[in-house]
Amino acid sequence: MKSKKWLIAAGVFGMVLTGAAGVYAGTQLETIKAYLNHGLAIEVNGQKFTPTGDQGKLAPITYQGSTYLPVRSIADALKTEVKYDSQNNKVSIGSSSSSGGSTSTGNSGSTSPSTGTNTQAAGVKSKYLPADFPLPKDAKAISLIESNVDGDNKKVVLTYTTKETLLTIGTSYKDYYQTKNLSQNSQDIQADGFSIVGREDGKYAVTITGAVSATNKDLNEITVVWGEE
Repeated sequence: MKSKKWLIAAGVFGMVLTGAAGVYAGTQLETIKAYLNHGLAIEVNGQKFTPTGDQGKLAPITYQGSTYLPVRSIADALKTEVKYDSQNNKVSIGSSSSSGGSTSTGNSGSTSPSTGTNTQAAGVKSKYLPADFPLPKDAKAISLIESNVDGDNKKVVLTYTTKETLLTIGTSYKDYYQTKNLSQNSQDIQADGFSIVGREDGKYAVTITGAVSATNKDLNEITVVWGEE
């Protein structure tokens, strides 16, 4: 099956995000040979778009068959918040909230989180995740990147926060994938974090991890990487 490559590079243009070369101090960098792709046309919501930064027009970078876009410029066009945490060397895409606004405070005594009927939880609006994919009702997306290159192979990278316990969330996903016909399936579920990896041959692969939020100890942070094959 033809493999579709997709990437939105969160760290490609660190200088654009911070405007200072000092951002690279202490990071793990590797020299590569890449190409500025001046011939790639970009559309945002159906409209022609030219990425720009402090130094003017920005060109996508092509490296080993994948094309990387300047995250700050693209996020601005999509009216999506981008934050760079120089202390933790981390880029966050999308808004997050540490207080209020949730439709549920969670149910730490249950074996599965309270979920909506599909992937349209109050704070998460995914087009491509399976309709029955479990999400807590209080889930709030920190970042959501979705791709459907040439109408084939849908991809989703979702990070959300919840007040549900990690044990509850991890058990919920374990139970969910036990009902699926997976050729590869592994889980490591603990009270302080979990990791679930699964794959159904020729259909999709998924990785889900959970841990306490680094910025708000009252919230747990879940990352879902799901993609069709």
